Amino acid sequence: MKSYREYLSFNTRKRQEFINITPQVEEIIRKSGVKEGLVLVNPMHITASCFINDNESGLHQDFLDFLEKMVPYDVEKYRHNRTGEDNADSHIKRQLFGREVVAAITEGKLDFGTWEQIFYGEFDGMRKKRVLVKVIGE
Repeated sequence: MKSYREYLSFNTRKRQEFINITPQVEEIIRKSGVKEGLVLVNPMHITASCFINDNESGLHQDFLDFLEKMVPYDVEKYRHNRTGEDNADSHIKRQLFGREVVAAITEGKLDFGTWEQIFYGEFDGMRKKRVLVKVIGE
C-alpha cells in the first residue's frame, strides 16, 4: 500500500468563507500515483471544516446565513470568549459542518457524483491556514 501526504497553505480573505480545493486535491492524488484508495482532507485548525457539496454561490451564502442564525457571532454570549478569545461561534460552526472529508479514489480520480466538490470552510479566518491531504491505496 502507498501513502502520500501534502499540505495546502493559503490565507483566507474573510472571517468566514468557503474555498473550493478540489483542483488541488485532484493534483495531489495524481502526484501520489494511487489508482484505488482513499484521500483524507483535514483542516489543521479547530475553527475550520472540510466538506463536500455543490459549488454554487447561493448555496454557500445559505450555509453562512444558516450558521449565523444558529450560532451568531457574539463575543458576550459564549463562555469560551471569557478566556480572551472571540471565536467561540467558530468552534461550534466547525462542529456543525464536521471536521474532515474522506473520499474514494477509483482509477486514479475522485469517485464523485456530478456536482460534488471539496471545500475548505473557514469560520475564524483572515490569517494563514493549512490543510492536510493524505492519500492511501494502491
